[in-house]
Amino acid sequence: MEINSTTVTEFILQGFTEYPKLQNSLFLLFLVIYLWTLLGNLGMVVLIRSSPQLETPMYFFLQHFSFMDACIASTVAPKMLLNFLAKRKTITYGGCIVQFFLFCTFTDVEAFLLAAMAIDRYVAVCKSLSYTVIMSRSLCLWLLCGAYVGGVLSSLIHTCASLSLSYCGRNSVNHFFCDLAALMALACSDTSLNELLLFTFGILVEGLNTVTIVASYGFIIIAVVKMQSLGGRLKAFSTCASHLTSFALFHGTILFMYFRPKSSFSMHTDKNISVFYTLIIPMLNPLIYSLRNADVKEALKRLLRKTINPH
Repeated sequence: MEINSTTVTEFILQGFTEYPKLQNSLFLLFLVIYLWTLLGNLGMVVLIRSSPQLETPMYFFLQHFSFMDACIASTVAPKMLLNFLAKRKTITYGGCIVQFFLFCTFTDVEAFLLAAMAIDRYVAVCKSLSYTVIMSRSLCLWLLCGAYVGGVLSSLIHTCASLSLSYCGRNSVNHFFCDLAALMALACSDTSLNELLLFTFGILVEGLNTVTIVASYGFIIIAVVKMQSLGGRLKAFSTCASHLTSFALFHGTILFMYFRPKSSFSMHTDKNISVFYTLIIPMLNPLIYSLRNADVKEALKRLLRKTINPH
């Protein structure tokens, strides 16, 4: 007789390696990555909110995007860092479900925000004369609310479905956090519904956002090609370069993670890819949006001058 999933009160997260000599080194490495991620993304939020010159729709979405990056990293990193130093790398059943729900929510919200930012870039380049009218405060709020509602609903469906999984007393998760794929691999009950929901909502969320972004940039490219001025073309591309880079990194990783053929599935590969989109990409995004952005650089200089010399 199967043991119901509720009889599993905790999971053991296997993490990256069982070699004790590597634990301290990995702890220091990921601690630096996590702290830099928090500093960069929360710093971006503070910078945007304290700089009047950045009060535009693009930076309105960017501050929420940066906040999501900090949330994604904070959902995974603290427990992972603690387990590097702990003898028993455990997480409660409830804690595991909450971690998965939050991770899925923040990831899906970020995906929708990337689509909203693509719409903003399309209007800025293709409808520049009507930009302030079209990208009104109310439209930005509607797009933001849609991103949050879409992320929460998608996450709730996956989380509720995961509650039906049974583990028959098995509780050793071959991962460093409670990812759905790792939990399904551990389950002894039928996972076909979970797989169907993962595929269906993955197609809906990824498909909707990817089509929106690709279509937006299709129109942008057409508009840029028609521009007579080389300077105008370069300016248009420069305003989109950061967003395109984030889109390629985020969606490229997610698509490879969840939509590659089953024959190429490997939990070891999954763990390496998961590090990339839970910690590495959130760490890189503040650099992507600041190093190539003159407005952010100027706002940062003004904020530093104001901080150093408040009078």
